[in-house]
Amino acid sequence: MNRLRSTEIFLSIMLLSSNIGYTAPRIAVLNFELNDITSLPNTPQELVRTASISPLLEQAITETGNYEIIHINAVAQATANSSFGYLFRFNDLAAKLGEQYGADWIIVSQHSKPSFLFSYLMSHVINVKTQTLAASYDIELKGNHEKVTKRGVRSLANKIHALIK
Repeated sequence: MNRLRSTEIFLSIMLLSSNIGYTAPRIAVLNFELNDITSLPNTPQELVRTASISPLLEQAITETGNYEIIHINAVAQATANSSFGYLFRFNDLAAKLGEQYGADWIIVSQHSKPSFLFSYLMSHVINVKTQTLAASYDIELKGNHEKVTKRGVRSLANKIHALIK
């Protein structure tokens, strides 16, 4: 009985020590840029909708797994983003921004709206350490209701989780 108890204690210590040094992946989610090419672009409703996507994505990512969300303020993002889509096109520069904030991954996205009937969440997942594009996702949103946006964001978060885990 004493030997069995010693084994249990040893295994418990090994399990606990195996988690020491583990840190959750650190993910920075930049604000989505709106690329509205409809005949009535950048309506107040669409600007509000687009502004809501990053916080929704942060929440959905934390619900899919053990991740630490890194916040990069809007001023730092705007400073690094020389012009519309700059960070979206240049993965190495986005990675350097993420590195400044201690992120392991940075997600740079656009909300592309070619029609009043549908739009796309276009996201680049960039590995900060290698400064390379790990994945590019395009999620179609049919409609502009809150439920549609949340469903699309959840789908994007699941894809990101599958990539990073």
